[in-house]
Amino acid sequence: MTANGAKAEVVTLSSRDAVTVATADALVAAAAEAIAARGRFLLVLSGGSTPKALYELLATPAYAPRIDWSRTHVFWGDERCVPPDDRSSNYRMAREALLDRVPISPEAIHRLRGEDQPAAAAAAYEETLRGVFGAGPPRFDVVLLGMGDNGHTASLFPHLKAVRETSRWVMAEYVGEVSMWRLTLTPPALNAAAHVLFVVVGADKAAMLKRVLEGPQDIDLLPAQVIAPTDGALTWMVDSAATAKLGT
Repeated sequence: MTANGAKAEVVTLSSRDAVTVATADALVAAAAEAIAARGRFLLVLSGGSTPKALYELLATPAYAPRIDWSRTHVFWGDERCVPPDDRSSNYRMAREALLDRVPISPEAIHRLRGEDQPAAAAAAYEETLRGVFGAGPPRFDVVLLGMGDNGHTASLFPHLKAVRETSRWVMAEYVGEVSMWRLTLTPPALNAAAHVLFVVVGADKAAMLKRVLEGPQDIDLLPAQVIAPTDGALTWMVDSAATAKLGT
C-alpha cells in the first residue's frame, strides 16, 4: 500500500506472537544479506514491551546462532535520559533481553549515554555515528521502530522540534508529555536506512495506525508519518488487532 506518499508494505499477522516470529525471521534474513554484501550488519534497536519479546526470541537457541553477532553492530533509535541501569532505560532492556545472551563484542554496542547532560549526549552520539559512517548519511541496515498511541515514534513526539530537524542526526529534547528529557535519532538519520521496520501490535493501536497510514499528512501531530526512507524499504509488521480499522 501507499501510506501518505511513502510506499509501505503492511504485513498483517494473526497474533502478537506471530508478529514477533516474523520480525525475527526478517532480521535473520537482513543480517545474512548485509554481512554477505558488506561484511557487517548495522541494526538500530527500539524500546518498549513489544521489542522486548523480539529480543528475547532472538536470544534463544533457535535464533541466536542464525545471526553472526561477531559482525553485528547495534545502535538505539532513542533513549530516556536516565542511567544505564535504570529500569526505564532502553539500553538496559535490550542488554538484559538480548545483548548479554549473545556473543556480540562490547565494542559493537553503541548506546546513547542517557546519564550525561542531554545536549552533550546527543552531540557525542552523533560523533559516534560519524565515526561509523563518515560524512553520512548513516546507512543502517535495519531500523526497528514502534509507534505510541499518540503517534510518536523513537522520541519524535507531537509538536516538538525534532520531527522537523533536517541536518542533525541526533537531538535531545524535553518532552513535557512524559516530563523527561529524551535523546532521539532524527528523520534524516532514520530515513537514510536501508530498511525501516515498524512493529505495532494490539487493538489499542488500531485507531492511531489508521490515522498514520490512511489519514491526512501532519507530521507535527503524527510524527510516525515522517518516516519515509529516501532509498530504502518501509515495512509495518502488525497483528490483526492493530489493523482492524484500516480501510474502514
